[in-house]
Amino acid sequence: MTVTIDDVRRAAAVLDGVTVRTPVLRSDVLDERVGASVLVKCECLQRGGAFKLRGAFTKISSIPEAERARGVVAVSSGNHAIAVALSAKLLGTTATILVPEDAPAAKIDVVRSLGAEIVTFDRFTEDRDTVIGALVAERGLPFVPPYDDEAIIAGQGTAALELFEDVGTLDALVVPVSGGGLIAGSGIVAAALSPGTRMIGVEPATMDDTRRSLEAGERVAVPMTATIADGLTVTTPGAVTFPINQRQLERVVTVTDEQLVQAMRVAFEELHLVTEPSGVAALAALLTGAADVRGERVGVIVSGGNVGLERFRSLVYGD
Repeated sequence: MTVTIDDVRRAAAVLDGVTVRTPVLRSDVLDERVGASVLVKCECLQRGGAFKLRGAFTKISSIPEAERARGVVAVSSGNHAIAVALSAKLLGTTATILVPEDAPAAKIDVVRSLGAEIVTFDRFTEDRDTVIGALVAERGLPFVPPYDDEAIIAGQGTAALELFEDVGTLDALVVPVSGGGLIAGSGIVAAALSPGTRMIGVEPATMDDTRRSLEAGERVAVPMTATIADGLTVTTPGAVTFPINQRQLERVVTVTDEQLVQAMRVAFEELHLVTEPSGVAALAALLTGAADVRGERVGVIVSGGNVGLERFRSLVYGD
């Protein structure tokens, strides 16, 4: 295991006073709909609008001060970009972010407002790793990966650390999966604090690289496909995260764009949360029964809420 519970606890100490200890919400209506006792960890209320600040700040603060003072480089469709830009600002440095051309405008506006420089690319015709490699080489700055890094994984794991500290043991923990950093960190915490917890990941139906990789027993790639869950569009699981998730995940299930929209509506009407499509993937899996947790005590991480008003209204209410 490349990351331990002690690493997560050290990350929590670094993040003390930087991140918000987000609330855990309950809803009798949600419990009845799912047939389980559901505890919702609201990372959509995190500083920066998503869990990503946990990993980004942990990673950037670990870079020697003289090196990070020159600036950092990252790649993201939105939430990691916001987290890196905010972390850089808090730590007195600058950030350059490589962003897909079709990234949500609301997220990019936040990145710009935090002072980061934005460089765009076409994720359907250009290879992300090739483009970011060229940018890192050109700028000569440290790279802050979105998920495939031990400090990032430890930082993301602090969300689950707070959850287990607040609610105790769980029968299952359901977590959205992109590159796998959040669920890897969550699984490390679960194994230490609640060993009987089943780890269930959730991906978009069209971008199920981790599900397919678990079935194949090795990392496999899927083609880049359009989905409203822009924060979960990774074609291959991380080289660092995948071995951890191979050991820890019971399974990965999938949800459709339509099911994500329905989960956004439920989160808004029953929990009074404004969420983005990627953020409610785990909740959607509970509502559809794809993650069967009936009769259990289950935790679910709502991972992000960075969505503009017009997009939210259009998706949820068709306005």
